[in-house]
Amino acid sequence: MTLSNRFFRAAFVFFAVGVGLGVAMGATSDFTLRPVHVHVNLLGWVGFFIYGAFYRLFPAAAATKLASAHFWSALVGLPPMLVGLGLVVSGNEAIGVPMLLAGEAITVVSVVLFLIAGFKATRTQVATTDATADAVETRAL
Repeated sequence: MTLSNRFFRAAFVFFAVGVGLGVAMGATSDFTLRPVHVHVNLLGWVGFFIYGAFYRLFPAAAATKLASAHFWSALVGLPPMLVGLGLVVSGNEAIGVPMLLAGEAITVVSVVLFLIAGFKATRTQVATTDATADAVETRAL
């Protein structure tokens, strides 16, 4: 599976979680987890979709170890950040704060990796919509 498709599939999962959380909050009229809802939709659904689109447009960037490190750090960092945030806003700070901070730290690393990949790619490459983009990207995996 290509890197861009991995990001897209993760985005779809985060989208489903965000919608499910939104529906649950609306059904119960309990909006305590609103910050989690916002973060799962923005960083998960939107962020991961943008990452996937970027790597689809810049397949040579997707074929790097930097891009792979970006994917794994993003995927590993966001879930504990979301769970930790949910615990904190629910009053379970003793468990939530360490989890939130660990997830945030890994997520920040993933953002920095993406910024590096993005600046490198846009300095040296032209975005492509060519059908061969998937072939180039697949070689990295």
